[in-house]
Amino acid sequence: MTEDEKYMREALLEADKALTQDEIPIGAVVVANGRIIGRGHNLTETLHDVTAHAEMQAITAAEEYLDGKYLDKCALYVTVEPCVMCAGAIGWSQLGKLVYGASDEKRGFMRYAPNALHPKTVVVAGVMADEASQMMKEFFKGKRK
Repeated sequence: MTEDEKYMREALLEADKALTQDEIPIGAVVVANGRIIGRGHNLTETLHDVTAHAEMQAITAAEEYLDGKYLDKCALYVTVEPCVMCAGAIGWSQLGKLVYGASDEKRGFMRYAPNALHPKTVVVAGVMADEASQMMKEFFKGKRK
């Protein structure tokens, strides 16, 4: 198992927490020096807050842990490609590395704002994409009944 897969598994566990709360199953973790310093999962329904995405929760937790707003020495692992809002937050935090699983052709930042991230941010796409995609499909299949 690669390091990216190891931390994506943790992000998938966060996505599962969202699922148990009837939230869209997206999870995220922020890693620094081989240690998870921020976790998050979608809480938009629970908090009645459209900004309560998994990435935002994990970024806020990591910045709080570091007592600073920059994550240039950190990696964010998220199960689904971030939206434009989250990409903006990732850019402002100067994140060192972004790893995501499933692409989001409808709302992902790569479609609408591919330059939103900090220029030095390394992007790795498609890590455990099948697992993340399956979780999303099952969730929405259940909603459409």
